[in-house]
Amino acid sequence: MAKKENKAKKQENNKNKKSFFKDFKAELKKVVWPTPKQLVNNTVAVITIVLITALIVFVLDLAFETMNSKGIDKIKDVISTENEIVENNTTSNENNTTEDANVVSEDNNTITTDEANTTNEAENNVTE
Repeated sequence: MAKKENKAKKQENNKNKKSFFKDFKAELKKVVWPTPKQLVNNTVAVITIVLITALIVFVLDLAFETMNSKGIDKIKDVISTENEIVENNTTSNENNTTEDANVVSEDNNTITTDEANTTNEAENNVTE
């Protein structure tokens, strides 16, 4: 019995394959194929649209890159000038502290920073 069922399945598969190819061929006959002139016109239209789109994307990319680089350069300039100002303030503060440390007494002896601070505090108290 199993042999009969296997033969029946094989015959059915063969019929399905044959009918598939017949149906496939029938469908291809129904397709309306473009003429060579239409094919060339459509191909030219597609290539033209692709080139125009590529040109638009290239121009936009170039514009955005230019704006980005100039914007970044401006930001870098602003940051560098702010850093220079901070550095100048820091160096001037360092100069002030070194001047305080190098206060010379009447005997031309250099006194320490702690002594200079004490002296400065005393002078401030006297002037007040």
